[in-house]
Amino acid sequence: MDQKSLLDFFAATPRLAELCTQNGWPDPDSLKVNVIENKPDEALCAVSFDEVVMEGSGCEAGRVPCWGKIRLRSTPEGTVAVTEIESGKSQNN
Repeated sequence: MDQKSLLDFFAATPRLAELCTQNGWPDPDSLKVNVIENKPDEALCAVSFDEVVMEGSGCEAGRVPCWGKIRLRSTPEGTVAVTEIESGKSQNN
């Protein structure tokens, strides 16, 4: 997968929310993806993003930097079939 395809995939996948710790959600505009291992049918990616945390009133209360390593396994056609979170956490933990 090229960098744009990776960014598009991670911006849309719900797996990033599993790295959030404050009951917020990943900000796709802050998303950064680096491939650290690349094989024909899988890639290990380091991801970082800001978790958006909201107040009860609906206003943004803050942002929490988060990161993780996610392994992608793809089909022969090149689409992602499996995602596995290998490590990660909020940087505030």
